[in-house]
Amino acid sequence: MREPSCVSDLIQRFGLEPHPEGGHFKETYRADARVPGTTRSVCTAILYHLAAGERSTLHRIDADELWHFYQGDPLRIFELRSSGEAKQTELSLANPQHLVPAGTWFGSMPAPGSKYSLVGCTVAPGFEFERFELGAKATLFAEFPDARATIELLGRE
Repeated sequence: MREPSCVSDLIQRFGLEPHPEGGHFKETYRADARVPGTTRSVCTAILYHLAAGERSTLHRIDADELWHFYQGDPLRIFELRSSGEAKQTELSLANPQHLVPAGTWFGSMPAPGSKYSLVGCTVAPGFEFERFELGAKATLFAEFPDARATIELLGRE
Protein backbone atom coordinates (compact mmCIF):
# COMPACT_ATOMS: atom_id res chain seq x y z
CA MET A 1 0.00 0.00 0.00
CA ARG A 2 1.31 3.42 -0.95
CA GLU A 3 2.03 5.76 1.99
CA PRO A 4 -0.56 8.58 2.01
CA SER A 5 0.77 12.00 1.04
CA CYS A 6 -1.26 13.57 3.85
CA VAL A 7 -3.69 12.62 6.56
CA SER A 8 -6.70 13.77 4.54
CA ASP A 9 -5.75 11.30 1.75
CA LEU A 10 -6.00 8.44 4.24
CA ILE A 11 -9.34 9.64 5.63
CA GLN A 12 -10.72 9.98 2.11
CA ARG A 13 -9.30 6.65 0.87
CA PHE A 14 -11.07 4.69 3.60
CA GLY A 15 -14.18 6.88 3.85
CA LEU A 16 -13.56 7.66 7.53
CA GLU A 17 -15.98 9.89 9.46
CA PRO A 18 -15.45 11.92 12.67
CA HIS A 19 -15.87 9.86 15.85
CA PRO A 20 -17.48 11.39 19.00
CA GLU A 21 -14.40 10.44 21.08
CA GLY A 22 -12.02 12.12 18.57
CA GLY A 23 -10.27 10.99 15.40
CA HIS A 24 -11.97 9.32 12.45
CA PHE A 25 -13.47 5.86 11.95
CA LYS A 26 -15.46 3.55 9.72
CA GLU A 27 -17.27 0.40 10.71
CA THR A 28 -15.95 -2.35 8.44
CA TYR A 29 -17.69 -5.42 9.87
CA ARG A 30 -20.83 -6.27 11.83
CA ALA A 31 -21.53 -9.97 12.29
CA ASP A 32 -24.95 -11.22 11.24
CA ALA A 33 -24.93 -13.58 14.25
CA ARG A 34 -26.60 -12.18 17.37
CA VAL A 35 -25.96 -12.60 21.06
CA PRO A 36 -28.62 -15.18 22.07
CA GLY A 37 -31.86 -13.55 23.14
CA THR A 38 -30.85 -10.06 21.88
CA THR A 39 -30.51 -8.03 18.70
CA ARG A 40 -26.84 -7.30 19.47
CA SER A 41 -24.23 -8.49 16.99
CA VAL A 42 -21.65 -10.91 18.38
CA CYS A 43 -18.76 -8.91 16.88
CA THR A 44 -17.95 -5.63 15.11
CA ALA A 45 -14.78 -4.09 13.68
CA ILE A 46 -13.70 -0.59 12.68
CA LEU A 47 -10.79 1.24 11.09
CA TYR A 48 -9.70 4.07 13.38
CA HIS A 49 -7.37 6.96 12.61
CA LEU A 50 -5.73 9.57 14.80
CA ALA A 51 -3.45 12.30 13.44
CA ALA A 52 -0.76 14.15 15.37
CA GLY A 53 -2.43 16.38 17.95
CA GLU A 54 -5.67 14.37 17.99
CA ARG A 55 -6.84 12.33 20.95
CA SER A 56 -9.39 9.67 21.71
CA THR A 57 -10.91 10.97 24.93
CA LEU A 58 -11.43 8.65 27.87
CA HIS A 59 -14.44 6.44 27.35
CA ARG A 60 -15.65 2.95 28.14
CA ILE A 61 -17.83 0.28 26.62
CA ASP A 62 -19.33 -2.91 28.01
CA ALA A 63 -17.37 -5.25 25.72
CA ASP A 64 -13.78 -6.33 25.16
CA GLU A 65 -11.98 -4.24 22.53
CA LEU A 66 -9.01 -5.72 20.68
CA TRP A 67 -6.80 -3.11 18.99
CA HIS A 68 -4.74 -3.89 15.88
CA PHE A 69 -1.92 -1.74 14.45
CA TYR A 70 -2.02 -1.28 10.65
CA GLN A 71 -0.03 1.69 9.45
CA GLY A 72 1.71 4.91 10.42
CA ASP A 73 3.40 5.62 13.71
CA PRO A 74 2.99 4.18 17.21
CA LEU A 75 -0.23 4.85 19.11
CA ARG A 76 -0.41 5.09 22.89
CA ILE A 77 -3.41 3.53 24.62
CA PHE A 78 -4.13 4.77 28.15
CA GLU A 79 -6.28 2.73 30.52
CA LEU A 80 -7.71 3.41 33.96
CA ARG A 81 -8.10 -0.01 35.57
CA SER A 82 -10.65 -0.83 38.29
CA SER A 83 -7.70 -1.33 40.67
CA GLY A 84 -6.98 2.42 40.35
CA GLU A 85 -3.90 1.72 38.22
CA ALA A 86 -3.23 3.88 35.15
CA LYS A 87 -1.72 1.75 32.40
CA GLN A 88 -0.13 2.85 29.13
CA THR A 89 0.57 0.57 26.14
CA GLU A 90 2.21 1.47 22.87
CA LEU A 91 0.61 -0.11 19.81
CA SER A 92 3.09 -0.49 16.91
CA LEU A 93 4.65 -3.03 14.57
CA ALA A 94 6.64 -4.28 17.58
CA ASN A 95 3.41 -4.71 19.61
CA PRO A 96 0.62 -4.97 17.01
CA GLN A 97 -2.31 -6.03 19.23
CA HIS A 98 -3.65 -4.98 22.60
CA LEU A 99 -6.81 -5.94 24.50
CA VAL A 100 -8.78 -3.39 26.52
CA PRO A 101 -11.12 -5.36 28.84
CA ALA A 102 -14.83 -4.56 29.00
CA GLY A 103 -15.73 -1.74 31.40
CA THR A 104 -12.24 -0.17 31.36
CA TRP A 105 -11.93 3.60 30.92
CA PHE A 106 -9.49 4.20 28.07
CA GLY A 107 -8.31 6.66 25.44
CA SER A 108 -5.47 7.01 23.00
CA MET A 109 -3.22 9.39 21.11
CA PRO A 110 -0.33 9.12 18.65
CA ALA A 111 3.04 8.76 20.40
CA PRO A 112 5.24 11.88 20.49
CA GLY A 113 6.72 12.59 17.06
CA SER A 114 4.05 10.54 15.27
CA LYS A 115 2.31 11.92 12.17
CA TYR A 116 -0.65 9.55 12.35
CA SER A 117 -1.76 6.09 13.40
CA LEU A 118 -4.13 3.84 11.48
CA VAL A 119 -5.44 1.04 13.66
CA GLY A 120 -8.37 -1.33 13.87
CA CYS A 121 -10.62 -2.23 16.77
CA THR A 122 -12.59 -5.46 17.07
CA VAL A 123 -15.32 -5.48 19.71
CA ALA A 124 -17.09 -8.54 21.12
CA PRO A 125 -19.94 -8.59 21.77
CA GLY A 126 -20.47 -6.00 19.04
CA PHE A 127 -20.13 -2.26 19.62
CA GLU A 128 -23.34 -0.33 20.25
CA PHE A 129 -23.32 3.47 20.64
CA GLU A 130 -25.97 3.14 23.38
CA ARG A 131 -23.35 1.29 25.45
CA PHE A 132 -20.61 3.91 24.84
CA GLU A 133 -19.86 6.37 27.65
CA LEU A 134 -17.55 9.41 27.51
CA GLY A 135 -15.65 10.17 30.74
CA ALA A 136 -16.07 13.55 32.45
CA LYS A 137 -12.95 14.78 34.23
CA ALA A 138 -14.70 15.50 37.53
CA THR A 139 -16.16 11.99 37.74
CA LEU A 140 -12.88 10.34 36.74
CA PHE A 141 -10.82 12.41 39.23
CA ALA A 142 -13.08 11.15 42.04
CA GLU A 143 -12.78 7.52 40.93
CA PHE A 144 -9.07 7.59 40.00
CA PRO A 145 -7.29 10.18 42.18
CA ASP A 146 -3.84 8.78 41.31
CA ALA A 147 -4.39 9.09 37.54
CA ARG A 148 -4.62 12.88 37.38
CA ALA A 149 -2.11 13.28 34.52
CA THR A 150 -3.92 10.79 32.27
CA ILE A 151 -7.33 12.33 33.05
CA GLU A 152 -6.03 15.87 32.37
CA LEU A 153 -4.61 14.65 29.05
CA LEU A 154 -7.60 12.66 27.80
CA GLY A 155 -10.67 13.54 29.92
CA ARG A 156 -13.62 15.72 28.87
CA GLU A 157 -14.81 18.77 30.82
